Amino acid sequence: MRKTAIVWLSLLAMLAFVLGGCAANSPQDKTEPEKNGQPAALEQTQETNKFYFTANEGGSISKIDARTNKVVGTIKVDGAVHNVQVSPDGAILGATLVPAMHHGHDQSMDMKGMALFYDTETNELIKKVEVGHHPAHIVFTENGKYALVTNNEDNNVSVIDLASYSVIETIPTGKGPHGLRISKDSQYAYVANMGEDSVSVLNLQTMKEEKKITVGSIPVTTGITSDGKTLVVTLNTENALAIVDVTSGKVEKVPVGQGPAQVYVSPDDTFAYVANQGTKEAPSHSVSKINLKTKQVVATIETGNGAHGVVTSPDGKYVFVTNMFDNTVSVIDQEQNKAIQTVQVGEMPNGISIMP
Repeated sequence: MRKTAIVWLSLLAMLAFVLGGCAANSPQDKTEPEKNGQPAALEQTQETNKFYFTANEGGSISKIDARTNKVVGTIKVDGAVHNVQVSPDGAILGATLVPAMHHGHDQSMDMKGMALFYDTETNELIKKVEVGHHPAHIVFTENGKYALVTNNEDNNVSVIDLASYSVIETIPTGKGPHGLRISKDSQYAYVANMGEDSVSVLNLQTMKEEKKITVGSIPVTTGITSDGKTLVVTLNTENALAIVDVTSGKVEKVPVGQGPAQVYVSPDDTFAYVANQGTKEAPSHSVSKINLKTKQVVATIETGNGAHGVVTSPDGKYVFVTNMFDNTVSVIDQEQNKAIQTVQVGEMPNGISIMP
């Protein structure tokens, strides 16, 4: 496995696989049907088709039919894809790309990362936008105006205007910005700073960091309820989920599994799902389901090794989890609290997102 040359601000070795990954030198930006017996025509059947996508650090994006849980396409890229997100209207897939390191090029170490934008139906590349060094997560504002990208090595966030596909602002954050979520009213972004113990609150009207909230040791990703009142943050080395009252700043911590990575709030704001990754040497393989009202873990659901990315279906019936060290996605039935299907995807799947 060839590791992407990434410096993670001297974090503990156990976190290398939370952020790092493998780079594959594959043909750039080509779409191929998976060799799983599924005809390529499945990628463009009816308008009602919904897909979810995984960011594979081995150099690809997997496209999965949400009805059948079959991989129907693979987008190859030259580098490590760390995160993906589908736009609110379902038309665009955003992805963060750390370019592949090619031997013999002295300037490769200083290469900036990219935000990639694809058509979710055709898989065609719409635009490639240069951002900062080691882009981590990408998130769209609900109003469809912007896409925000965290640049982990630059300690800032790139704001991309979706009308022009250009970076219009760069907002400083805390150290090592990684996962983020944006309030439903598109006013605030909440950025987990892995290099310190805080979440940066970015005001998207002033395009400035408004404040920081101290949450705990090595925050990885965030989630925000639809009313904007409750913030959730995974604390990787504390093996906990921080639940924050946004108004008062009060923080309560709920113990979860080992090495929590991503968190996702259910559509009805009832539950938070935490993917427990662990490390490559000692992988975790579970999702903690937390009731946000009682602040209690109500279920621990078995997954594959290295549970990392997590998202729910729009109706909240299913939870999809990437398993980094198994190259799979676990499909969880929310009512049964168990995985009902396993989907083989690309190498080292990280982020995951589903069409609305």
